[in-house]
Amino acid sequence: MAKDKKSFLLYCDVIHTIEQLTDEQAGDLFKHILRYVNDLNPQSDSVITKIAFEPIRQALKRDLDKYESIRKRNSDNARMRWDATALSGMPNDTKNADRDIVIGSDIDKDIKKQRVVFEKPTLSELKTYMLEIGMNDVSEKWFDYYESNGWLVGKNKMKNWRAAVRTWKNNNLSNNVTTPQVINRKVFNLREYDERT
Repeated sequence: MAKDKKSFLLYCDVIHTIEQLTDEQAGDLFKHILRYVNDLNPQSDSVITKIAFEPIRQALKRDLDKYESIRKRNSDNARMRWDATALSGMPNDTKNADRDIVIGSDIDKDIKKQRVVFEKPTLSELKTYMLEIGMNDVSEKWFDYYESNGWLVGKNKMKNWRAAVRTWKNNNLSNNVTTPQVINRKVFNLREYDERT
């Protein structure tokens, strides 16, 4: 067995073999299996145990080879991640878990591309921006609407509040609507319907 491996698989279809054995023979076979997986190099004088054990031994070897290949792959992947982290100078804390690192042959390895984190606007920023783009002052309604739904646009998190204001202006103010609306809403909300009419 592999070093530090604490378990092994014994497949259910072995029952067909075990059912053909007496209880004493099945007990000897089970002890033989346990000695084998604990690297005790068991030897058996019983031909029945040897014959019954051989397909089990083959399955155990296949499983061990698979376990070793997965363990090696995971170890190599962890080493590559560690090396990439060490090369980029990125700290190992969780605050940087979202950071994208761009490394390529024609791109300087010191350049890092960071995701832009959404920051919701203050009410005064929103009011100023709405007036700049020629909207009526509906900033409080707009702010309250998105504040109440967790700054979601449909089912997605808002990425750019200025773009959301412009989109809302183009979609809704052309129809003389003064409150934010969710386009293509699938759920009918009677309370919102009453407020709009």
